[in-house]
Amino acid sequence: MQIPLFEAVRQSFQPFFLSPSVSLIAPKRFISRGGRRGFGAGKCRVRAMPGSSSANSVEDNAALRNFKLNESTFMASLMPKTEIGADRFLEAHPDFDGRGAVIAIFDSGVDPAAAGLQVTSDGKPKILDVIDCTGSGDIDTSNVVKANADGCICGASGASLLVNSSWKNPSGEWHVGYKLVYELFTDTLTSRLKREREKKWDEKHQEAIAEAVKCLDEFDKKHVKVEDANLKRVHEDLQNRVDFLRKQADSYDDKGPVIDAVVWHDGELWRVALDTQSLEDDPERGKLADFVPLTNYRIERKFGVFSSLDACSFVVNVYDEGKILSIVTDSSPHGTHVAGIATAFHPKEPLLNGVAPGAQLISCKIGDSRLGSMETGTGLTRALIAAVEHKCDLINMSYGESTLLPDYGRFVDLVNEVVNKHRLIFVSSAGNSGPALSTVGAPGGTSSSIIGVGAYVSPAMAAGAHAVVEPPSEGLEYTWSSRGPTVDGDLGVCISAPGGAVAPVPTWTLQRRMLMNGTSMASPSACGGIALLVSAVKAKGFPVSPYTVREALENTSIPVGVLPGDKLSTGQGLMQVDKAYEYIQKLHNVPCVRYQIKINRAGQSTPVSRGIYLRDASAYQQSTEWTVQIEPKFHEGASNLDQLVPFEECIQLHSTENAFVRAPEYLLLTHNGRNFNVVVDPTNLSDGLHYCELYGIDCKAPWRGPLFRIPVTITKAMVIKNRPAQISFSGMSFVPGHIERKFFEVPTGASWVEATMRTSGFDTARRFFIDTVQISPLQRPMKWESVISFSSPSAKSFAFPVEGGRTMELVIAQFWSSGLGSHETTFVDFEIGFHGININKEEVVLDGSEGPVRIDAEALLSSEKLAPAAILNKIRVPYRPIDAKLSTLSTDRDKLPSGKQTLALMLTYKFKLEDGAEVKPQIPLLNNRIYDNKFESQFYMISDLNKRVYAMGDVYPNSSKLPKGEYNLQLYLRHDNVQYLEKMKQLVLFIERNLEDKEVIRLSFYSEPDGPVMGNGSFKSSVLLPGLKEAFYVGPPAKDKLPKNSPEGSVLLGAISYGRLTLEVQEGSKNPQKNPVSYRISYQVPPNKPDEDKGKGSSTTCTKSVSERLEEEVRDAKIKVFASLKRVTDEERSEWKKLSISLKSEYPKYTPLLAKILEGLLYQYDGEDKIPHYEEIIDAADEVVDSIDRDELAKYFAHKSDPEEDEAEKIKKKMEMTRDQLADALYQKGLALAEIESLKQGEKPSALASSGRAGDQSGLEAKSLLDLFEENFKELKKWVDVKSSKYGNLLVVRERLSGRLGTALKVLNDMIQEDSDPPKKKLYEMKLSLLEHIGWSHLVTYEKQWMHVRFPSSLPLF
Repeated sequence: MQIPLFEAVRQSFQPFFLSPSVSLIAPKRFISRGGRRGFGAGKCRVRAMPGSSSANSVEDNAALRNFKLNESTFMASLMPKTEIGADRFLEAHPDFDGRGAVIAIFDSGVDPAAAGLQVTSDGKPKILDVIDCTGSGDIDTSNVVKANADGCICGASGASLLVNSSWKNPSGEWHVGYKLVYELFTDTLTSRLKREREKKWDEKHQEAIAEAVKCLDEFDKKHVKVEDANLKRVHEDLQNRVDFLRKQADSYDDKGPVIDAVVWHDGELWRVALDTQSLEDDPERGKLADFVPLTNYRIERKFGVFSSLDACSFVVNVYDEGKILSIVTDSSPHGTHVAGIATAFHPKEPLLNGVAPGAQLISCKIGDSRLGSMETGTGLTRALIAAVEHKCDLINMSYGESTLLPDYGRFVDLVNEVVNKHRLIFVSSAGNSGPALSTVGAPGGTSSSIIGVGAYVSPAMAAGAHAVVEPPSEGLEYTWSSRGPTVDGDLGVCISAPGGAVAPVPTWTLQRRMLMNGTSMASPSACGGIALLVSAVKAKGFPVSPYTVREALENTSIPVGVLPGDKLSTGQGLMQVDKAYEYIQKLHNVPCVRYQIKINRAGQSTPVSRGIYLRDASAYQQSTEWTVQIEPKFHEGASNLDQLVPFEECIQLHSTENAFVRAPEYLLLTHNGRNFNVVVDPTNLSDGLHYCELYGIDCKAPWRGPLFRIPVTITKAMVIKNRPAQISFSGMSFVPGHIERKFFEVPTGASWVEATMRTSGFDTARRFFIDTVQISPLQRPMKWESVISFSSPSAKSFAFPVEGGRTMELVIAQFWSSGLGSHETTFVDFEIGFHGININKEEVVLDGSEGPVRIDAEALLSSEKLAPAAILNKIRVPYRPIDAKLSTLSTDRDKLPSGKQTLALMLTYKFKLEDGAEVKPQIPLLNNRIYDNKFESQFYMISDLNKRVYAMGDVYPNSSKLPKGEYNLQLYLRHDNVQYLEKMKQLVLFIERNLEDKEVIRLSFYSEPDGPVMGNGSFKSSVLLPGLKEAFYVGPPAKDKLPKNSPEGSVLLGAISYGRLTLEVQEGSKNPQKNPVSYRISYQVPPNKPDEDKGKGSSTTCTKSVSERLEEEVRDAKIKVFASLKRVTDEERSEWKKLSISLKSEYPKYTPLLAKILEGLLYQYDGEDKIPHYEEIIDAADEVVDSIDRDELAKYFAHKSDPEEDEAEKIKKKMEMTRDQLADALYQKGLALAEIESLKQGEKPSALASSGRAGDQSGLEAKSLLDLFEENFKELKKWVDVKSSKYGNLLVVRERLSGRLGTALKVLNDMIQEDSDPPKKKLYEMKLSLLEHIGWSHLVTYEKQWMHVRFPSSLPLF
């Protein structure tokens, strides 16, 4: 899919539209774009094609260009309707303005508050339903709470929420959940809110800094010379407060407010209320009790707005008996804009009405907010379910991408069912990847059941909407509009419609309308025009059929362009609503039939195609025969006797080009279909593009025009025979919108091209699109593209990869609006040189041994510089799931139109990172395919042990930066066939990690096979002469160079290149990934080195007797059993107590036992009186301390030694364990003393002790407690670093007890920075407590929001 261009550019998934600005902006280029830029077809003249409405086509085209812009025509140009005859149709039939038609908008979501989207022209609600099909706005509301006596409930965020007493809730059950509100907003809106919120936060923060600096300054003035230790600590504390605030300002990262959601059943409907106080500056605004409850949008059609600051509208839907709340917002302005083009109604500004202002719509959000508006399989399937459920007449989908297989995949299967069984008319954008051929995207340009729409721009649109200086004299296809044919020969583009408009956008954009252009805009323009037809047909009482509508559109469109091949750009031409309606009226008694075409080479059963596409030399160098199967398809449910049996048509076959296509003249077609053969003889054709159509005419009703069309496309390529292999095109002349297509057979042996483009003869700046395309079986078209701007005549060079032996199309196009207003012709010289180094391995696999891999290299075309370079810069580790759960999804939104229930498989994987790294999950079976995939979903979520989500993704995984730690990856797969999902329960997933720069391995090359071991025979570079092979070796990485954490079975990945560019000095020539042609290289990590010390026997003879050893074994066994006892109930705790006393009497001074008793006490308290419990901990800690000879321990650690003997090593481990037991006892004693002190002072327990239990202390005075604490702390400092994360809590407690909260914060922050994974919640709770005590309320709010990010109560829903 495609993200809106005014947001971010992401690989190949983008909604099909381009510039959002009212000024003319040329579309950006993408890396392997799926929503793309387009193509301008030079001068467009009208031609008569078979079945087209051509009688008045010259006159109609003249009407489009002979205009004079005034205020009225300017306003009309912003929402073009004249171009498709919609204005003429409405003038003749004002009541057929879309009334009675319902359109499902499959897009990024529609804002119900947007201008023109409230009511239809006849006063009905415009939007019937708003649905988030992706699940990105889902909130888990399965948690049920009850209100207390004060009418308050505990929200899921932890906030206390007052419930409005007037709300009816017979059950008294309130479902609660929460959401980080930024998760509901677009990146653009979030950025705006962050700027606004940071301003307000910064004001409060600067006040806090000023106050802290003031306190420090006053102290310094009062104490000029500080000698006293306590005063030094006070000064340090004040300085730490200032430093903390300054650092906080530098690390500010707003994760957004948290909103609480409450769901309940009022006896009739599910109701929803939100608490949005966190979004408001005024604490009296946004309270839950003041919220006007909403219900599912389709019931009452009401929406809310989060706050006046964001101005973002939302609706709600409740699913699964209140367990899931869906808050629906849009993921970009794209969907609202599309809906406005199709249906907007502006009673006071009728010229800005959409094409069908009387139509109603449902909004099906398929652009997932979690993925930057990319569509998902789940969203697409749920959208189809909703469209059928709402009995929609049409679907508009302005999304898509390139595809591996046309007319294939689960979504296409479901679309076929929706169109053929439920009679929905599916309209979709063809794509923005032009101007090269075979760039149509899926599903709009590649699916037989969908009407694919190209983008057209008229002179009026250029002058008005685009505000160009001088509009083109005639209408033309936008330069970036995708072209056909599909790789299996289908036309690809069905019709064209205006591809730009100024249309409504969501209120959060803070404007009413916006200019966007792309096939995303052409599709709703066409869809709106079809809605007018549906409105008329319904009003007349005729049955609506997508088959009839498509036939009418194709046979009444105005052709655009002068050559037959222009159909590949514009389809059958610019749709005409009025003429299509006249056509449909005549079809009233004609059977509703679509003609399914299957073509295969005579004598071969595969592959099956929908057209004849001869692209490579092997296909067009001789005459070929093709078997064509035509099969009439009726809508599901058609009567056998009344419709199928009587169906019989006498078809006369015609060809637009008899010179190279021959077919029978007639055939009799019945319901069971008919086969016939076609002979294509391209041998006498000239080089270049040749296109014709073989079409069938009903002999009894020739007025209908073609009933079916068989596209025949031949790209006959120039053969480059000269050596070196070079070709040049000189003196090509360009005007705005002009396109030059050159086809040539890439010489065998070529793997890259070096090209130079020289321009001359112009004044103002020029912009050109340069595209190359090659097609290989079962691959997406191999496309290279570039947008080049010339501010003045000059030359530019570039290099790109090619595949030898296949036809390449080179397209040079001057952007349609570039140079308008300047009457200078641009002249272009284009030089191409083919280069290549043939190698014997497409992929180099190093098997983990010491042996190198031999590479044979050969240059077939010309001398080439052989300069191999190879790096390994990634590691891929395989994982299998540790858990697999299969479930049946709710019927609310996951029951297919066929009645089948969707099932979900949740796979859980675990992985660990020893250091922070950039990782990407890879699922080879599923990745990189949305539409040509038989599985519906592949959504994944990566979270840490605290349930914090770090990454989400779907078809196109992204690299995500993760800190060190352990992670869970959950993969969510959906299908209605349980057997398919069962097969996926052991699905292998790879975690691909980018190596750090210091870990990247550069491989060496050798001229001898023993080179890697002997270290000689290094191979650097040489010159390959044509026809002469040269061999060399690539050596494996040295074992000591392997990155750490490279487990056995993992694979190191990288790239290897062989040639060096001759065009100019290649930048980064040592990096193969910067070479235009590089290949994959991998290294299989071998088994780890065996542990040499493993199994090594003890060299020291044990001096203890058997009875002594037996006694120790018995003692240790008793302690082990004692430590494992449960202490949950009173009875269990009593048994534990008795056994501890018994063991202490038996082993009174055995430190490990006493340490276990202390450990057990920490987690035993379950009462109200805490002081006695803490006193018991202190006594147990003292027993541990007293059992240890601290003098002996100190002497041992004072003498530093590195033991070599096993016995010495055992002593070292024992002494270290004893030291740790001593330190832990002192640490726990200090925490207990601090808690008693807090309780004595009547304060709330600080929650700083890791236990937090109770008791009653009676024998200690406050002063002696502090003295004991300080004495204990000093003893602890002797043994450990009290600033470490393990013991730092006590230092924080000490500083807090002393009132030095700034120092306490500094220590705590240092601990958090050093803390091991995952982050400890108690540290952040301590931080919150300190901030509250200091009184920095703005930081308290900030940290509370972050708590929901770091420590969510549960994982988000899929």
